[in-house]
Amino acid sequence: MARRRRILDARDAHWRRTRRLTAILLALWLVAGFGTVFFARELAEVYLFGWPLSFYMAAQGASLLSLATIGVYAWRMRRLERRYAAELEGL
Repeated sequence: MARRRRILDARDAHWRRTRRLTAILLALWLVAGFGTVFFARELAEVYLFGWPLSFYMAAQGASLLSLATIGVYAWRMRRLERRYAAELEGL
């Protein structure tokens, strides 16, 4: 029974970390997406590579942000999965 409890505790901790990571990345994605639209006029005054930043964020930034979010998620989840596997091996 104690081993089963430790396994369930490890699983709960793993899912808590997974949900927290997902929530943080989704919040960052939402803030960046909403912020670009909300501050479009202000961002139009800033130029990046000859283009207004608002245009760049709409045309390229959204795609790059999505790619970065996926990359960070995959990298962190790989670490979390290894940590979870190590916890299960130790039981």
